Amino acid sequence: MSTAPVTLPDRLAEFQSAYDELKARGLRLDLTRGKPAADQLALSDALLTLPGAGSYTDAAGTDLRNYGGASGLPELRALFSDALRVPVPQLLALGNSSLTLMHDVLAFAMLHGVPGSERPWGREETVSFLCPVPGYDRHFAITEALGVRMIPVPLNDDGPDIAAVKAALELDPTIKGIWCVPVYSNPTGAVYSEEVARELVSLTAGDDFRIMWDNAYAVHHITDWRPEPIDVLRLAAEAGNPDRVFVFASTSKVTYAGAGVGFLGSSPDNIAWFSHWASFQSIGPDKLNQLRHVELLQSPEGVAAHMEKHRALIAPKFAAVQEVFGRRLAPFGVGSWTDPKGGYFVTLTVSPGVAKRAIALAAEAGIAITPAGSTHPYLDDPEDAVIRIAPTFPTIDDLNAGLEGFCTALLLAEAEKASASAA
Repeated sequence: MSTAPVTLPDRLAEFQSAYDELKARGLRLDLTRGKPAADQLALSDALLTLPGAGSYTDAAGTDLRNYGGASGLPELRALFSDALRVPVPQLLALGNSSLTLMHDVLAFAMLHGVPGSERPWGREETVSFLCPVPGYDRHFAITEALGVRMIPVPLNDDGPDIAAVKAALELDPTIKGIWCVPVYSNPTGAVYSEEVARELVSLTAGDDFRIMWDNAYAVHHITDWRPEPIDVLRLAAEAGNPDRVFVFASTSKVTYAGAGVGFLGSSPDNIAWFSHWASFQSIGPDKLNQLRHVELLQSPEGVAAHMEKHRALIAPKFAAVQEVFGRRLAPFGVGSWTDPKGGYFVTLTVSPGVAKRAIALAAEAGIAITPAGSTHPYLDDPEDAVIRIAPTFPTIDDLNAGLEGFCTALLLAEAEKASASAA
C-alpha cells in the first residue's frame, strides 16, 4: 500500500513551531554585507607599521610625501597589471575606493561626455545603462543617483545574455553602457567566458558606448581553480573599439576595506580623458599608502600568497552554506543556490513571491539578510525570488546559527505559500 508523499503544506504546523522556537532565542546575527572578517583584516596588520620611519621614496627616489604622481605608484600598478590584464602605463592607482572611480567615470561622462561622444551625456534627453541581473546593488545605486535609467538583462553562468543585450541595443538608442563583474560576479559567482567578452566589445553601438568592467574579485579564489584572466582591452582593440572598456579593481578585500587602493585601467585615450578631468579634484593620490601596500605584498606572487591566506579563512564558510542548505532545504525541494569558486557571495533562488516574506521572518527572529530586491535595479526583483547570502563576515559559529535560523524562516515562508496555493 503506497503512502502519499508529505508536502510542504503538511509541514506548516511543524515549521511554524520551529520558527516560534527560533524567535524565542533572541538572536542578533548579521548576514547582510560582503565584508572581510576581523581575522582576514588581521592578515594585513603589518600595514599599520609600514612603510616605517625614513621610508618614503619609490624605486626612482621620488619623495612620496609630496605632491605629484597623479597616476599612482608604478611599483604598485605593476603588482596588479597582470591579474587585471592592463598594461602599467594604462593602469592608474588612485584613492581607496573603486566605487569612487566608477562614480567619477559616470559623473564625468554625464558632465563632459567621453571620447567619441557628440555631447555630454547629461545633455541627452535620456541616458540608459544595461544592468545584468542578479547584479551588484552599489552599481545600481550609482547609476540611479546620477539619473541614468537602468534596463535589466539576464546574467548567465558565462556572462550577460548576449541575445538580450543585442535586442536592447537595437530597440533603444539611449543605451550608453553596461555594468559587468567578469570574475566571480556579485552575487552569483558567474565567470565570464572569453566568447562573451568578445561579443561585448564587438557590439554594434555608439562610439561612446562603454563597458564598466568591475574586476573586483580577480584574485579572490576559494578553490584550486584559476580562471584565465580575460585581456578585455586587447579584445576591444582587436574589435576596432579600443575605447569601449573601463576596468576597475581595488584592494578593499585584499588588505583593508576602505583603506586600500582603487585601480582604473583603460585605453590610452580614456586614461588621458579621465586624468584630465580628475586633475581638477586632486593633485595626486596617497602614495605613502601605496608604498606600504607594495612593501606588504611585494610581488604578484606575494599577492597570490596573501590571497591564499584569505582563502583558508573563508572557504570553510562557503562550505558551510552548501552543507546547511543541502541538509535543510534540499530534502523539501526548496530553493536552488550557486556554488561559487570565488568571490564573496552565494545566490539563493526561492519560489516566486517568497523572498521578501522569508527575509522578513528572519529579521523578526534576529537574523539580518540583504534586503530582497537588492540584486535588481530599483530594488525591484519582479519574481521576488532572489536572495543574496554573504557568508564572509560572521564567525563560523554565528554563520552556522544564522544559516540554520534563516532556513527555518524560509521553510515556513515556502510552506505558507504552498498552503495558500493549495487552498
